Amino acid sequence: MSTAKGMDLILWRHAEAEYSSPDETRALTEKGRDQAERMARWLTRNAPKDLKIIVSPATRTRQTVAPFSSKIAIDPRVSTSGSPESLLEAAGWPKTDGAVLVVGHQPTLGEVAAMLLGQAGAEMSVKKGSIWWFRVRERHGVRETILKAVVPAELT
Repeated sequence: MSTAKGMDLILWRHAEAEYSSPDETRALTEKGRDQAERMARWLTRNAPKDLKIIVSPATRTRQTVAPFSSKIAIDPRVSTSGSPESLLEAAGWPKTDGAVLVVGHQPTLGEVAAMLLGQAGAEMSVKKGSIWWFRVRERHGVRETILKAVVPAELT
């Protein structure tokens, strides 16, 4: 299987949510709705065209992405019980050309970020509402992963 010439993977942690049960139905707080709207404006200005969007089944992830797009695929592989490997499989990383936005949860997003930064088994802290944007490309016959941006909601 050949590596794609280029793929963007944008990891978006859900915005701030209520503390309640059951976990899957937790809704965004007022602050969370503001975070989602701010990041949606940033994505509208900066995201690649033809962006495929995959979200966890959790209410808070669907509410996070709602101000940006309604064209989403709900995938249990990016749920709270998902693994870094299942998330990357759902996204098609690094084999897919184009761009994929995954709206998911901590600690999985942090574990994926650590893997892509060459720190497998470690965990990065992905703040609520923030985006980590990775790109894989082939350069001189060698695949390389680039951290293109880390954007916390409060800076948008």
